[in-house]
Amino acid sequence: ITATLSPVLTDEFSLNASNLGLLAGGYFFGFAAMQIPLGFMLDRFGPKKIVTTFLLVAIVGIFVFMTAQSFSSLLVARILIGIGVSACLMGPLTGYRIWLDDQYQQRANSWMLMIGSLGMLTSTLPVQLLLPLYGWRGIFAGLALLTVLCIILILIVSPQWSKVETINNNIKSTNSFLEVWNNKYFHSFIPLGLFNYGGLFAIQTLWAGPWLINVSGYTPLQSATGLFWINFVMLFAYLFWGYINPKLLKLGYTANKLIIYLAPISFLVLIKIIIFAEATTYVDWIVFVLSSIVITLAQPAVGLAFPTRLAGKALTSFNFILFVGIFIVQWMIGLIIDFVSDKGYSIVVAYQVAFSIFLGLCLIS
Repeated sequence: ITATLSPVLTDEFSLNASNLGLLAGGYFFGFAAMQIPLGFMLDRFGPKKIVTTFLLVAIVGIFVFMTAQSFSSLLVARILIGIGVSACLMGPLTGYRIWLDDQYQQRANSWMLMIGSLGMLTSTLPVQLLLPLYGWRGIFAGLALLTVLCIILILIVSPQWSKVETINNNIKSTNSFLEVWNNKYFHSFIPLGLFNYGGLFAIQTLWAGPWLINVSGYTPLQSATGLFWINFVMLFAYLFWGYINPKLLKLGYTANKLIIYLAPISFLVLIKIIIFAEATTYVDWIVFVLSSIVITLAQPAVGLAFPTRLAGKALTSFNFILFVGIFIVQWMIGLIIDFVSDKGYSIVVAYQVAFSIFLGLCLIS
C-alpha cells in the first residue's frame, strides 16, 4: 500500500526518496526481526495460535499509523505492522509442510503467494479510488476492521496443531537452528534470497510505483492503475505456477534447474528498463515480475531440503534472509536516488543509477 500512497505521504510529511524507502522497508524490518523466534513458536504452538496473537500487534500498528503526525510515528507504526503480520506467510507454510505431501509443497507455496498478490491488488487502484472518499487514514481504519475479521476466520477455520506434531517438531530445538544455518544448501540460497527474491518484492511493493511517476511521467492514478495490472497478472501467474510446478518436477525440472535456466531472463528485462527509462510503461514491469517469478521456488526448495521437524525453522530462517533483503533493497534504492540527485543529476539518471546497482547485486548473487 506504500507504493500507492507514496505521493500522498510524500506531500503530507515532506518525504524524500530515502525516507520513502525506509518507511516501506520498516515494515519488512519488523517482519524480518521476528522470523527466527517465529521458527520456535510455530513449531511449538502451531500456526493458529501464533498468527492470531501476532495479528493483534498488527492492529495496534495500524492504529498508530492512522493517527501519526510525524515521519517517526509512521516508521514505528510500519515496524509494528510488520511484526504483527510476520507470521502470516510462514504460519501457513509451516502448516503445509506438515499437512501436505512433498509433491504439493511448491504448489501450496505458489498459491499462498497468489493470495498475497490478491491483497496487493486491492492495495493499488481500489485504494487510489477510495482516497478522495475516505482519505488514507480512513482506509487504514478499514484495514483494522478487516484484520479483526481475519482473526475471527482463522480461529474458526484453521486446523488445530496436534500434541504429537508439537513434540516431534521440537526435538533438540536448541541446536536445530544451527543445523539449518550450517547447511551448505541453505548457504547457496542466501544471496538469492537477499537480492533477487528480496529485490522482486522491493520493486513490486514500492519502487515500481515511484518509477512510473518520476521516470515514466505517470499521474498517481495512472501509476495506481499500472500497479493494479502488475499485481493482477502476478495473481494468475502464481496460480498457473502452482499448477504446473508438480508436473515440471515429475519431468526432472527441479527448483535449482528452473532458477538457473529462467532467472537470467529477468536480468535482460531489467537492463532494457534501465536503458529505455522514460519510455518504459507498466507493461515492462509486468514482464520483469513475470520473468522473476521463478525465484520464488527458492522458498519451498529450502523447506524440502530439511526434515519436517525443522520445517518451521528452515522456512523462517530463509524468510529472515528474504525480508532483510527487501528492507535493504528498498532503503538502498532510496538512498542512492537521493545521493545522485543531490549531486545535480536528473531524477531519471538517479533512478537509472540506483537500479543499475541493484542489477549488479542480482548478477553477483
